[in-house]
Formats: sequence, structure tokens, C-alpha cells
Amino acid sequence: MLQISPEKIAHVIIRAREYDSGVNAWAHQGGGRQHGNRTELHDFIAGLNEDEQASLVAVMWIGRESFDAADLDEAMRTAREENTTPTEDYLMGEPQLSDLLEAGMDALGLSPEDAEDDLQKPV
Repeated sequence: MLQISPEKIAHVIIRAREYDSGVNAWAHQGGGRQHGNRTELHDFIAGLNEDEQASLVAVMWIGRESFDAADLDEAMRTAREENTTPTEDYLMGEPQLSDLLEAGMDALGLSPEDAEDDLQKPV
């Protein structure tokens, strides 16, 4: 069972997309906003507890098809056991992070779109 909410995964997806688009536009925009996006994403992932981080890595691995959705518990256990670098650095080193997290959520029967919509609702 996942130890992270779909909304937190969606938050990472949204921020990763912003970071990716900032990296691609770096030369055109001068890079200021890209640094802010990177810092925000880095700090958000770093602020997750160990179970949430392991779940986030597991979802990414399922999206990458390193594990099947049925093997979620094994993926989370492996993420904990093989954690040799800070999770935020590991995940941010994945150039397709947002796409892989979306694919992982889909494979697990979670709707990234619904979770993203929930984040976008006015409070």
C-alpha cells in the first residue's frame, strides 16, 4: 500500500514539469525561475518522510516498468534498501520524472489528472 497521497505525487509531477520546461527554456529566459523551480521541487521531496520517499520512488519505478503494479510492496522495500543517495537527488536526476510518475499512478489505478485537479481547486 502506498504511503504517500496521490496529491503529493501530483504536486511532484506538476513541479517536475515546471522544472523540465525551465531547463529547456534556460537559454531563452536567463535561468532565474528555473533555479526556483528546482529548489522548490528538491525541498519538497527532501521534506517527505522516509515512507513517502520510498513510495514516490516505487511509483516512478512502476512507471518505468522496472516493477509491475502488483509488486508495489516489493518496489517500496527495494527503494528503502537501495537508498544510497538522497531521494530528491535521485529523482531529480531522472529526466522523465513527471511522465514516469504519471505512468506509475496510472498503472496503480490512480488518476494523476484527478489529483492534479484537486491541487488546482481554489481554497
